[in-house]
Amino acid sequence: MTTIPEGYEPQLSLYDTQRAIERLRYIFLAKLCAALHLVRVTAPLIVDPKTGMNDNLNGVERPVGFDVPAIGSDAEVVQSLAKWKRYALKRYDFNIGKGVVCNMNAIRRDEEIDNLHSIYVDQWDWEKVIDPDQRTTEYLHEVVGRIVTAISGTLDELKWQYPQLETHIDREITFITSQELEDLYPDLTPKERENRFVAEHHTTFIQGIGAALKSGQPHDGRAPDYDDWALNGDLLFWNDVLGCAFEVSSMGIRVNPESLDRQLTIAGCDDRRELPFHKMLLAGELPLTIGGGIGQSRLCMLLLGKAHVGEVQASVWDAETLEACQAAGIQLL
Repeated sequence: MTTIPEGYEPQLSLYDTQRAIERLRYIFLAKLCAALHLVRVTAPLIVDPKTGMNDNLNGVERPVGFDVPAIGSDAEVVQSLAKWKRYALKRYDFNIGKGVVCNMNAIRRDEEIDNLHSIYVDQWDWEKVIDPDQRTTEYLHEVVGRIVTAISGTLDELKWQYPQLETHIDREITFITSQELEDLYPDLTPKERENRFVAEHHTTFIQGIGAALKSGQPHDGRAPDYDDWALNGDLLFWNDVLGCAFEVSSMGIRVNPESLDRQLTIAGCDDRRELPFHKMLLAGELPLTIGGGIGQSRLCMLLLGKAHVGEVQASVWDAETLEACQAAGIQLL
């Protein structure tokens, strides 16, 4: 469902929006690479479903698949590159402390469409090799801090070029676990908890996504075969335009053989043990890594003060969305 904030007016013209999107992506990518020691690489749009390389997200989303007569088999559009990146780090022989970043474009046909969600997904997908001693909460928090610094620095440069931008980002990060959040607000839904907490603390990292909480339910779904559920999380900012918690990144320290073994069983996904990617993981043949995805359209929305994701990306929309945006004078790309 599309909602338009009362009195909303874009802070940039359509022309300036397009220029600012280009500038934002260039600035942020450079800052992210410098902060995390990343190298940009080319990434696939499609993968072979038999490899186990595609991401199944929460386990219910259906990947877009099609047959390829020229090779005599099927292919799938990626839903994210969480697994491919880790394999690429091994194949490209990256050392500890170095990593990759790529432009990930995906189609998630089962996504609900609203102000924040589209069936078209664009992310900076990044991954870097770490030492076993870095599989800690402290290192996870350090990396989150570096990403927030890159985002804040990007906003500073944009506001220098476009002084009419009114976006403010709190550089101080509040870290909280999903269990602590449930303990604070046991009668609220996970999304309600996020809104309540982030409204007060602004820039927030919620750690521990995927495992069941004391209530018996996880804070949110997370595939069992890329993030370690104890060492992952979501980065959220308070969005003044929409008046809500606004997720920009999902990230985490990736599974090692022990946590993968445990999480596959908990999730009822033991059949994946026979897939090539999972066999390599369980055998310890892939490097230990940390990684995540940072939404490109999400970041553009936040920093440019936009009310709808369609103002910063071209996609397809339902009639209700088109009518609501037209009535509010919002130009969808």
